[in-house]
Amino acid sequence: MASTIKVDNVQNQPGSNLINRCSATTTIGSGAGNTVVVCGSTVTIGRCGGTVALASGATQTGFGRTGTVDWQTGDIKTGTFTAANGKGYFVDTNGGTVTANLPAGSAGAIVSFQDYRNTFDNNAFTVSPNGSEKINTGAGNIVLNSEGEGLTLVYIDSTVGWRSIQDSAFADVGANFITATGGTITTTGDYKIHKFTGPGTFTVTAAGGGTPCAPSNVDYLVVGAGGAGGGRYGGGGGGGGWRASSGTASGSYSAGPAPLTSPVSALPISVQAYPIVVGGGGAGVPDCNNPGGTGNVSSFSTVSSAGGGGGAGQGVSGANGGSGGGGSYNGSGGSGNTPSVSPSQGNSGGNGHSPGSPYATGGGGGATETGVNATPSPPTAGRGGAGATSSICGSPISYSGGGGGSGEGGHGVTAGAGSPCGSGTAGSGSNTPAASGAANRGGGGGGAFFPGPSSVSGTGGSGVVIIRYKYQ
Repeated sequence: MASTIKVDNVQNQPGSNLINRCSATTTIGSGAGNTVVVCGSTVTIGRCGGTVALASGATQTGFGRTGTVDWQTGDIKTGTFTAANGKGYFVDTNGGTVTANLPAGSAGAIVSFQDYRNTFDNNAFTVSPNGSEKINTGAGNIVLNSEGEGLTLVYIDSTVGWRSIQDSAFADVGANFITATGGTITTTGDYKIHKFTGPGTFTVTAAGGGTPCAPSNVDYLVVGAGGAGGGRYGGGGGGGGWRASSGTASGSYSAGPAPLTSPVSALPISVQAYPIVVGGGGAGVPDCNNPGGTGNVSSFSTVSSAGGGGGAGQGVSGANGGSGGGGSYNGSGGSGNTPSVSPSQGNSGGNGHSPGSPYATGGGGGATETGVNATPSPPTAGRGGAGATSSICGSPISYSGGGGGSGEGGHGVTAGAGSPCGSGTAGSGSNTPAASGAANRGGGGGGAFFPGPSSVSGTGGSGVVIIRYKYQ
């Protein structure tokens, strides 16, 4: 015969409730222990702030998934492996390509993968289905080859197979970008540009994270001031020295001619104040035998660009400098790349033609071309040597071209043109002032011709320092 025991409460020896029934609610456990509450159609396991744990080796059924996986942070994958349902894997392809084999598909199965250290763009990660199962309705592998890419797949059915529910790139890293003050500041995209047209200070208050996403170095363009044209029978002034980094640290802009920039790295910086020197152009001279003034040096950190050499006065050679000044009617051009640096910061000035009227003088040297020699037939003064063009500020601008030589206009001699890039200016062929080099572009001034009090040589253009870096 069946027996029945009816109780409202079950207590342990000290009197604490183990099972407590109150009206329609039954509570199992009390105090700090886990609690089971049965109330109508609701079963509550655990208590607020507590933990419900499955014993080691136990499994659960009926709870379902929330669309997430259990990430295997202690098992970074570096070689071929087979994924398991409900797990997420960090994959490291730094040492080479990696392949993940998917498990056999079952409805609701889920797996995830994530680029461990942003190397999928260098060595791809391949996901391979089990047998003839599909991925996104297609047969065959899928390849993840974007930096920082992550992928989550859920198996639906045999028609679609594994369906990607998330495919994103997570390449951004926590970064302390460069922050600095000084000069005239502009931005282009993720890059900040500091332009100094006169002396100043580039003050770094945060030096960046030292990573590809947040570099700790800066691209630069440092241009010395142009030399002035020479006085009587004057040669053209040389362009200021031109030195620049390759531009790859801050957006791979067109930094200038490859021979001058391709091997040149950006400058590392630290938290400190960097004095900026911007050279003034060489002074023009009146109708006399004096050479034009040599331009002044511009500098930033360890980079110094010499001023362009002054154009020669009557019967002498042009001065040496970043680019050399042009020679007078019976003189040679000055040497460029003085002092010597690698890559070269400039070229020599052109020579004047042999003595005797009509007179014609040489053009000043430029950053990428030697100043053009004067020619006796037809008598033509030398053109200024070509400068270099950079887009460090966002659009192409020319710098460091040579000034044109002077010619005896009364005897049909054509004065020398300025540099093709436009920074160096033309020489004079009569009793008029020669044009001055472009300001803050390091252009050489034009040479002056005798006679007359108005025959004044062109002043060299001032230099410039431009610094560019990633700021976000």
